[in-house]
Amino acid sequence: MYYVYRLQSIKYSEQKYTGFTSDVFRRLEAHNNGQVTHTSKYQPWKLRNFFAFTDENKAREFELYLKSGSGRAFAQKHF
Repeated sequence: MYYVYRLQSIKYSEQKYTGFTSDVFRRLEAHNNGQVTHTSKYQPWKLRNFFAFTDENKAREFELYLKSGSGRAFAQKHF
């Protein structure tokens, strides 16, 4: 399975992050251990939601959509 996940910083609640992985909980641990440069300054993180896909390309497309302007607006409204 492939997952698109959304995180929210616990200390800086306005900071959110969207990513792609094959292991959501291992990836969350990496974010919280400072192993991801982009998110290390806003740790700790909590998992807001994640979406499972059997098709890797569909998962990557959904991740790119959620990172776009219209995708961020959609996520803000629906998640």
